[in-house]
Amino acid sequence: MKRHIAGLSQQSQGESPHLEGLFLVRVERASYRWHPQKPFFTVFFVILEPKEFEGRRFSGRLYGTTKALWKLNWFLRDFGYDHSLLEQDEVDEKALTGLRGVLRVSHSALDGRSFLNLEAFAPAGEWEEVSAAIVKPSGDPQ
Repeated sequence: MKRHIAGLSQQSQGESPHLEGLFLVRVERASYRWHPQKPFFTVFFVILEPKEFEGRRFSGRLYGTTKALWKLNWFLRDFGYDHSLLEQDEVDEKALTGLRGVLRVSHSALDGRSFLNLEAFAPAGEWEEVSAAIVKPSGDPQ
């Protein structure tokens, strides 16, 4: 079966597929994936700032294990998730859509595979302050 994938032929060889750094993002959608040992949410983001990355999309995982609940809670609080749902220990996938916040991402490699890490979160209102604190080397889009 053939699939048409718009933009595939325009992918530049020199463009790095890895995003690293701080971004103002919006949650495009989220879905829960049950796993016996490591249940997780796959969260799809679209970049709003910085302008040179605007519109790029990527996804990451937030785990729902007992040891990782602190990070899921941090994400939900900083992205402005409904406080009453959070107090009831409920995550509504549809309520995640449209949430905005600051996200720091990095990559790590394990056994020849690259993994995206959602390292840190901040409220969207702190974007100007956080992004102004970053010293960008000349010529580097980050």
